[in-house]
Amino acid sequence: MARKPDPDARDRILDIASRLFDQHGVRAVGLQQIIDECGCGKNLLYREFGSKDELVAAYLERCRQDWSAILDQGAAAAPGDPAGQLVAIVAIAAEQATTPGYRGCSLHNAHAEFPETDHAASEVLAVHFTGRRQRLQEIAQAAGAQDPLALADRILLILDGLSANGATMGRHGPATAAVAFAEDVIKTSLR
Repeated sequence: MARKPDPDARDRILDIASRLFDQHGVRAVGLQQIIDECGCGKNLLYREFGSKDELVAAYLERCRQDWSAILDQGAAAAPGDPAGQLVAIVAIAAEQATTPGYRGCSLHNAHAEFPETDHAASEVLAVHFTGRRQRLQEIAQAAGAQDPLALADRILLILDGLSANGATMGRHGPATAAVAFAEDVIKTSLR
């Protein structure tokens, strides 16, 4: 008797792989570990993802979408106020970075694991980092920044600092200071 197709298999595999990659790092997790955690067969995993590289690219694409959602949440938090949107983005990132169990930005972590430019992960990472910078630059320009790219880069440095240090910073103190710092940087950058 033939098996029934599992329409949720791809998402289930990706959910488990994402959790394992976030906990242990991408290179430290083997496909057999994912198969064991999923309780699926090797054939099913390879039907959904032709290789580990394809699975890693799907994982990073999901992480990229998560970052895009943060940018969207920041925009929604201060409609019509681009400067407020930038502050909101930093505040959302600060909250995420100080959540118990946070292990840093998955995209930055993957970049450290896959510095090769010919790896499948590199393309997703390049699109993410370029797109994130461009989107922040567009918001900075809408806010009236004298130099929108410089403001975007400064906000990126604050976001990356939160990502790298958030787990050790705690909800109060340095994380709160990062938001206040973003407010100061934005204020001095506006015309």
